[in-house]
This record gives sequence, C-alpha cells and structure tokens, in this order.
Amino acid sequence: MTAPKHPFESLSPAHVVDAVESLGFWLPGEPFALNSYENRVFLLSDDDRRRWVAKFYRPERWSEAQIREEHVFLDELAAAGVPGAPPWRDAEGETLHHAHGFAFALFPHVAGQAPELENPAHLFALGDLIGQVHAVARRGSFQARPVQEPMAISQASCERVLASDWLSRRQRQAYARIAERLQTLLAEQRWPETALQRVHGDCHLGNILGRDDAFALVDFDDCCTAPAVQDLWMLLTAPEADEWQMQLSEVIEGYEQHVEFDRRQLRWIEPLRTMRLMRHSAWLVDRWEDPAFPRAFPWVASEGYWDQHIRILEQQRLALENPRWLA
Repeated sequence: MTAPKHPFESLSPAHVVDAVESLGFWLPGEPFALNSYENRVFLLSDDDRRRWVAKFYRPERWSEAQIREEHVFLDELAAAGVPGAPPWRDAEGETLHHAHGFAFALFPHVAGQAPELENPAHLFALGDLIGQVHAVARRGSFQARPVQEPMAISQASCERVLASDWLSRRQRQAYARIAERLQTLLAEQRWPETALQRVHGDCHLGNILGRDDAFALVDFDDCCTAPAVQDLWMLLTAPEADEWQMQLSEVIEGYEQHVEFDRRQLRWIEPLRTMRLMRHSAWLVDRWEDPAFPRAFPWVASEGYWDQHIRILEQQRLALENPRWLA
C-alpha cells in the first residue's frame, strides 16, 4: 500500500506560480525555494523586477485568526516606520490568500546579510530595532496567538520525544530523568502576566537582515505573547562573562532608546533556552514525516544525536541551578 504524500509534496513550482499569478502578478521566471522547513517559502520576481517572498503556511499549524494577527502586527509595525516586511494586500485589503489547498501570503523581499554579534555597532542597532518593535507591541495584545509557557511547552516536548521510537532504552531513561528535573526547575521560574507582551518570538540571526548597521526583522511566523527578553536573549552568544556583558550592554542601550527593559527578566534566559532546546528536538520528531526533514536533519536518526541532546540538557540543569552573569 502506497504511503500518503505529505501535503507539501503537492506544492510544485507550477502551483506556486499559479497561486501568485492568481493575485494579478505575472512572473517571468521560476520561484526559488528559500531555506524554510516549517512553511514553504519562495523568492519571486515579477515583470516589474520587484522581488517578493511567498510564504505557504503549513496546513493545520495556525488558524486563520492566528495568521491574520501576525499580519495585523506587521501592519502596525510598518505604520510606525519600523523596518520590516508587511504583507501585500489585494484590492479588497486581504493579506491571506488561498490556492491549491494552501493558505499563503506575499511579502516584499528584504535584502541584506545577518548581523555580526561581535560588532558593538551591530548589537546597538539590533537592540534599537527590537526596542522599536516592542514599543509598538506594547500598544496592543494578541487574542489568538499562543502565550509562551515554558512548563507546558517543555512537558509537551518531553511527552512527544518519549512517545517516539528514536531513543534506546538507556537514552529513554536518561532523557526522562533529566526532563523531569528540568520541569521541576522551570516550575520555579514562572513569570507574572504583567511581564507579558507581544513579541517576534524567534529572533535568531536568520530572521534579521540588513547592511552596515541598519537591519530589519522578518518572518513573524512564531510571534506570540511572552516576556520582552524572549526577543533579546538569542543575541547574547559570548562564552565569556566580560564579552557577554558587553553584548548585553550594547543591546540594552539600543533597546532603551525606545522602551525600558526590566533587567529582572535576565533570570529567565536559561528557562527560555531550556524550553527552546526541548521544543527543537520534539519539533524534529514531530515533523519527520515531512520529506524535507530527513534530508535536512539526517543526524536525528542517529544514536549520537540523542546522546548529545541529553548531555546538553544536563548542562541546562546546571545553568538553571546556577544562573550566570546576571548583573
């Protein structure tokens, strides 16, 4: 019996072109697939040589209400002059479109390179950018997008990994033991509702593009309600205390050109890192039926990957028990 195809396997280049041209564009060339796994994202050029990014949303991941909240947030940011890529609207003002069984949206292409996190000017500029985003974010709230809850996310991630066939008996026991300890530690780090606001949610270097010291934040697919530090901690990558403090100082100085940062949130960095690590492994397991994942992440099927993952979680236990550098 033939296994059913994953929905994205039916999204051919011809379907991508047909979907975008149904909006009134003419595309003289082929779509170029960008490096995206959760959704399918393509770079396109129209007959006026304008460049667009077409994002085809993963079926059954977000509701239409959740996607529209992403778009409304982007429009608010654009109206406030924050660099980014607001969704294209048709003549009726619609940003979310449908074709060939997929929901999709068009965004203007943002050119540039990722920032250098060793460069103080870049760090200041990134803090300045995220401060602009958060100044707008605090004016409203999400109703449909998720609220980030490390305990719930880590528990769901643990259950998903343990329900899979990826771990050996030895690894399963070690993973269950460390996951239980981490969840106990995370339960001690709950944040109050007053600390929550709208955030981008996934501020890694792949989502920040620009040149010199002018950057834009793209791909708000994971926007959610969370503490402000969620959009800052991934910029703090230095392994040594003095370098880490330099990064933090530059980022916060730029950020506070627009909005104040509550430094008490720094203690939530390691809980957020722990949650992200656990969610990432569960995400890989959960998406394995998508043919793009075995091709892109073949090491997940190896015993060594899970041994390393368990060791990293052990390191996170130490980090949660003994937070570092929180001046």
